This record gives sequence, structure tokens and C-alpha cells, in this order.
Amino acid sequence: MTGRVLVLGATGTIGRAVVAAALDEGREAHCLLRQHHAGGGDGLPAAARLHFDTVAQALAASGAEAVICCVASRTGAPQDAWAVDHAATVAAIEAAQERGAHFVLLSAICVQRPLLAFQHAKLAAEAALAASGLRHSVVRPTAYFKSLSGQVARLRAGRPFLLFGDGRRTACKPISDGDLARFLLGCLDDPGRWNRVLPIGGPGPAITPRDQGEMLFAALGRAPRFAHVPLRMMDGVVGALSLLGRVSARLADKAELARIGRYYATESMLVLDPETGRYDAAATPETGTETLAGFYARLARGEVSVALGDHSVF
Repeated sequence: MTGRVLVLGATGTIGRAVVAAALDEGREAHCLLRQHHAGGGDGLPAAARLHFDTVAQALAASGAEAVICCVASRTGAPQDAWAVDHAATVAAIEAAQERGAHFVLLSAICVQRPLLAFQHAKLAAEAALAASGLRHSVVRPTAYFKSLSGQVARLRAGRPFLLFGDGRRTACKPISDGDLARFLLGCLDDPGRWNRVLPIGGPGPAITPRDQGEMLFAALGRAPRFAHVPLRMMDGVVGALSLLGRVSARLADKAELARIGRYYATESMLVLDPETGRYDAAATPETGTETLAGFYARLARGEVSVALGDHSVF
């Protein structure tokens, strides 16, 4: 078993889960943090070993044999995406090359049909890793539980669950933070996962947004109520912001966020069959045991909470 692991993006949702899972498995979890975390490690486990310098220095100081990169842009806006999803990731890959460390890159399944800036940035980073000569694994997970929990407050307030179109156009196999973390760590020790691109979802079957709403209402003990948002309305918002974005960088970023929202409303987070151009639930690998319905039940009971980021997926 690979004993010493350097986690990049350790204060993010998945990064924290990787640190916790690594410690549970008896590994040394080393975390590279920004200097403003130096006071306390931002709530990471006490057993985690913290570093506040560069990737190269952290690798040298820790003696880590592997890097798990969970770094991701916060918004997906073009400047942010190319700075973080590409440039920062490639810099980490180059540092790992100096030590020959196994590099596990957390990517996203949506890069299969790239229409957005962050998707192109992630693909460029994947290509850099493939060309690096490092032993590597590229993991492309489906939707996270957190990203499918953005409407909890709406439903608790007695409002309907919002659906784009009929709510059955798209589907995913949601994966929990813990199951994904264990899969990422498993890439270090399973030769069958080396030098491969690995799409992965949680336990099936595939779930539509309508299914998600019904699960959440059931968890909250409420009768299902749905409101439908026409996709053409989203098209109008994207078009208007795109025009305004030609004269305002701030509105250009908002236009990209609107495009991200429309993308997730119209594209499934499943393996894409390149021959048919269709998403294939049966071809989407599964891992773990945690289900979205179980997560919603814990969320309703107050046993877990979610801190939504700059955007979430319905």
C-alpha cells in the first residue's frame, strides 16, 4: 500500500474526504495549504500533516509517493478555470515529475462533451498528465450529493421543487464524498486503474432530476410538488448575458455561469457512447454503497449539512 500521500485541494469537499479516508486506511495524509490556513489547518483532522510551501517542497519534505489532486476552480468562469483547473494543476504535475510520484487527478465526467471553459481547461490538464510519463489515474466522477442538494431550503419553506423541462431529460449515478475518496485512494494500489481515464458513479440505478425531487420530498415527509422551467427561458438568459458580456467582464462571467447551469440541465452525467452520441447508464461504472436517498434522509434529520458553493446542480 502507498503509505504517504500528498493531497492538493485538501480543504475542499472531496479533498477533506480523501484526507479522512487516507487516515482511516492507515496512510500518512499530507496536505498542501495556502498560508492563510497556517493558524489551524481549517478544520482538517489533527493527524493530517500540513505544509505551507510549494508542491515541490511539500513532496520533498513529506517523502510522499503519490499526489491526489482535488484542485478545482470555484466558479468555472474562464479566467478562474484556466488559472486553477489547468495552470495550477499542470504546475503540480511538473513538480510530481521531479520525484516520479503517482499522480491521481480528480477531473469530471462532463468533459466528454466539452462546451464550457472549465471543461476545456480540465481536458488540457488531463492531456498534460498523460504526456508527463508519470504513473497516473484520471478519475471522472458523476454528480456529487452536495451538488444535488441545492433545493432543500426551498422545499422546507413549502415551495415546489424546480425542474427544467419535464425533469426526465437527464440522469446521473450520484456518488458520495466518502465513496469517491476511497475510489481515488484505490487508484494508488490497483494496477488495473493505472494510466487510465476512469469514469465512476455511485451505486445505481441512474436517477433523473424528477427522481431526486421525489426522494427529497419523501425524506422531508412532504407531498411532492414540482414547478417546471422551460429550457427556452434559460436560453434567453444565456443569450442576453452573452451580449452584455461583450462590454462587461463581470457579465461575461455571469454568462458563463448561466451556460454551466444550462449544460447541467440538458446533459446527463453518465458515460457518453461516442458511436451513438447517447449517454449510457449501463456503461457507467459504479462504486461504493452510499445512496442519494440515504443522504437525503440524513440531511432531513439534521445529521449532515451542505455548504453550497458558487453553483449547484438541480
